[in-house]
Amino acid sequence: MTPSRSISLAATRLGGVAVRAGKIALQTAAIAAVWFVADFIVRRTGLPVSGGVAGLGLLLVLLMYGGVATRWVEDGANWLLSDMLLFFIPAAIAAVKYGGLFEKDGWRIALVVVAGTVSVMVAVAFAVDMAARFERRLALRRAFAARDSRN
Repeated sequence: MTPSRSISLAATRLGGVAVRAGKIALQTAAIAAVWFVADFIVRRTGLPVSGGVAGLGLLLVLLMYGGVATRWVEDGANWLLSDMLLFFIPAAIAAVKYGGLFEKDGWRIALVVVAGTVSVMVAVAFAVDMAARFERRLALRRAFAARDSRN
């Protein structure tokens, strides 16, 4: 391979990486913008939920009803999810800092963590099951509509 060809390939790869990084940054900013809007609404109206929960609900509604296409936020959301462990580092540092608390009330904390984890797992399983049923109903409606339009 000639040097100019290898430089051209490297530039193409670098350009592709830059485009992907820009796309992820833009999509992450869009997700953050939805959160900021929801947080603003929560603060103005005094709703008894956090801005993050309201933002998640707002994004879900936008995704379900076509206000936002999945491809517009997919890469940014995947990046945030892949690096989620980094967001828990402060909690791990706090656990080390308050070791005496764990020696005294560790079993209670463990009980709360286990109960919370089980609760989240059950809620997610329930939500996934309901979403799968909803998707099946939509697919059946589309299939029947397509069949009826052909007849």
